[in-house]
Amino acid sequence: MLRFLAAAALSVLSVLAPLTAARAQSVAPIDTLYRALGLPEIVEIMREEGLGHGADMRADLLGGAGGARWDALVSAIYDADRMADTLRSRMDIVLAAEDLAPMIAFFTSDLGQEIIALEVSARRAFLEPDIEQASKDAVARMAADQDARLTLIEALTDKADLIDSNVVGALNSNFAFYTGLAEGGGLPGALTEEEILADVWSQEPDIRSDTTEWLLSYLTLAYAPLSDAELNAYIAFFETDAGVALNEAIFAAFDEMFVDISRALGQAAAGFMVGEEL
Repeated sequence: MLRFLAAAALSVLSVLAPLTAARAQSVAPIDTLYRALGLPEIVEIMREEGLGHGADMRADLLGGAGGARWDALVSAIYDADRMADTLRSRMDIVLAAEDLAPMIAFFTSDLGQEIIALEVSARRAFLEPDIEQASKDAVARMAADQDARLTLIEALTDKADLIDSNVVGALNSNFAFYTGLAEGGGLPGALTEEEILADVWSQEPDIRSDTTEWLLSYLTLAYAPLSDAELNAYIAFFETDAGVALNEAIFAAFDEMFVDISRALGQAAAGFMVGEEL
C-alpha cells in the first residue's frame, strides 16, 4: 500500500531578519515570536517541498496522470497563507498561558539568530537531492568514526525530542492521508479505521529510520559553523520550561497543518484514481 511520509516538522526554524526592540513592541508577542522563528520563510520552503511531494505522487500513485489539473490541486492544498494561518493560530492557542518573553529573548539574541539562519539555509539547501545525499553520507562516516560532534547533535535531538515527535507527526499525517483516500473511494475494498491504523503503524520502523537519518544529516549540515559551546547553549535552552513549552507548541502546530494537508491530498488523489477507473 502507499506509504506517504510528510516532511519532517522540526522544532527549530529560521529568522527572516533581526527584530528591533521598537518593532517587537508594536506587535503582539505571539506575532513577534512567529516572525522570530521565521515561520513565514519556513512555510515557503515547505510549500516547495510539498510541490515536489505532489509531483512524486503523480508519478507513483497516479501513474503520471493528472497533468496540470493535479498540479493546480496540489498547489492549492499547499497554500502558503493557509499554512501560515494554521501554524500561527495553533501556536497562539497552545502558548496562551505561557510567558513568551524567554522564547523571544533567545531567538532574537545574536546566538539565536545565527542558529536559526543556519537552520533555514540548510533546509533550503536540502531542496537539492545531491546536497541532502552528501550530508547523509557525511553523517554515516561520522558515525563510523564515532565522531564526538555527531554525539552532540544526537544529544540535541534527544533533549528536543525531535525524533519521536517527528515520527508521531509522520504517522498522524499518513493516517490522515489514508483516511482521505478512503473517503474518496481510492482504497480497494471497505477498509475499517482499525485496518488503516494497523497498516500505518506497520510503517513505523521505516519512518523512524528515515526520520533519524534525515534529522541527523540536516542538523549536522546546519550547525557545522557553530562551536560546541554554542550547541550546548542551544541544548540548554530546550531544558528550560520555555524551551519545552515552545517545542510542544511548534510540534502541535505543524502536526495540525500536516494532518490537514495530508487528508486533502488523499481526497484529491482518490478523485483522480476513481476518475481513471470510470
